[in-house]
Amino acid sequence: MSTVFIPSRMDGPRQQECVCSYRNSYKKNIYVDMLRDGYHKSFTELFSLMEQWDAVRDPARFGSLFLQRPLEEQRDKLDHFYHYLTRAEVAERKEYFEDVYNNLYALACYFNNSEDRWVRNHFFERCFKIAQLIKMDGGKKEAEAHGNMGLLFEEDGQLLEAAEHYEVFHQLTHGRMWKDETGRFLNLLACESLLRTYRLLSDKMLENKKYKQAIRILIKAAEIAKEGNDRKMEGEASYYLGLAHLAAGEYETALTVLNTYSKISTELDDDLSLGRAYEAIAKVLQSQGEMTEAIKYLKKVVKIARNNFQNLDVVRASTMLGDIYNEKGYYNKASEYFQQAFDTTAELTNIPLMDETKVHYGIAKAHQMMQTVKNYIESADLTSLDYLLSWKESRSNIAPDPITGVLTRSYWDQIHFRFSFLLLLFEDIAAQPINLRRAFQNCFLQIAHHL
Repeated sequence: MSTVFIPSRMDGPRQQECVCSYRNSYKKNIYVDMLRDGYHKSFTELFSLMEQWDAVRDPARFGSLFLQRPLEEQRDKLDHFYHYLTRAEVAERKEYFEDVYNNLYALACYFNNSEDRWVRNHFFERCFKIAQLIKMDGGKKEAEAHGNMGLLFEEDGQLLEAAEHYEVFHQLTHGRMWKDETGRFLNLLACESLLRTYRLLSDKMLENKKYKQAIRILIKAAEIAKEGNDRKMEGEASYYLGLAHLAAGEYETALTVLNTYSKISTELDDDLSLGRAYEAIAKVLQSQGEMTEAIKYLKKVVKIARNNFQNLDVVRASTMLGDIYNEKGYYNKASEYFQQAFDTTAELTNIPLMDETKVHYGIAKAHQMMQTVKNYIESADLTSLDYLLSWKESRSNIAPDPITGVLTRSYWDQIHFRFSFLLLLFEDIAAQPINLRRAFQNCFLQIAHHL
């Protein structure tokens, strides 16, 4: 029988094969080579993975997964399966469990992409089981395996299970100088993973108004952050703990914790974190009714955000300032900050946010105009009437408020003048936007009440 050379599978099966190898698919040749060379466990695992692939792919016949090339058509992936599965099997026979782990971990890393994540997860789970058998490395492989399992559960949204694995990961790496393949300390990685999961858990608790539970878990996170000896991570933990105290209505405690965050941010010369700290502090002060202090902090936020080209932060802080000034009745200031927010959203070309700030700006302008119109009507003189009639025709910005002096008209003349003009304005108020209609209607009611 004639023979031909076939491409090598990394350093896998033999180079010389009979021509019948071309009659089978590449996948079937892999199967044959595994069985012929005695790698029965590798064959069983690969065959099972292929069945899982078909089971996952078939229901997605009209989805993106179905459009991916079948696994058996991707020769490089099949070569990796052959290479690492057979090496792992040889190592397992000799009870070299660390080598088994390394080969399975190499496969997990190779398949660490969005379309093959289920394959990666399979090998992470295999690594986790093998890691329990490794006794000579002080628990490093077991720690890594817990970290990988935590990631697997976190991505799947199973946060409690993820936290359990990350906690063991953290315990096993405590006091150790172990590093991963990129040179990062495993203990720092464990701290970051655990803090991230605790924060996600606390978010759910806060949504369900379980404030005490959220605060308890975030205090635990803050303690772990201190242990990690990373000031930025410590500051982040303080930030989320402060927000939890704010949500619970514990304003003094929230201020104390958030001030810690602002100090850490100042030490690190981290402007963006400092701006975030000031914004959170402003929210606490606003909740306490300390509007003047809140305004000071928000102005700092706007300045920091502008200096660092953080337009979304500018919009958020400017809107908060506009809300405060609007509530206090300082409509000119409110309009100024709402316009600033609106102009910034226009630069961002963020249509939904632009529409939202436009409404805020429109309401503030309506309040501003309402006050001016009210003053003109109350002055009850011909000059004021001219201003109002001119504004009614043009609908442009109304002239500044008049300086109201001593009224010379009689009481009944003033009543007649005011009601006449109210009726004149009311003729076409229905044609105005809803926010302006409401503002002017409120104005009319207020004036009528005082007549």
